[in-house]
Amino acid sequence: MKYIYLIALMLAGSTLAYGQTYHSPIGKQQPVRAIATPPPVTERVNTDGAVPRGIRGGNPLQMLNPLAPARYGTSAQGVILEPYTGKWNGIKLFEIFW
Repeated sequence: MKYIYLIALMLAGSTLAYGQTYHSPIGKQQPVRAIATPPPVTERVNTDGAVPRGIRGGNPLQMLNPLAPARYGTSAQGVILEPYTGKWNGIKLFEIFW
């Protein structure tokens, strides 16, 4: 009985030693491909108002000029109008569209 136990112990030890010295074969490796960079986010945020138009326009002082080119917008785009009288009620600093 002692010999069976000793043989089993030697077989277990030899399989452990075999597992530690085994090297898996390395075949021909594939070249590493560079990860493509994702495209930049170009989604336009739907904001309007005096401050965003001043930042986007390049020259915010042109918003005060009555003879400014059309690319700077009109004064009606930057004010809040009363629905019944048509008079201005305030200035839109930030406006977010949903």
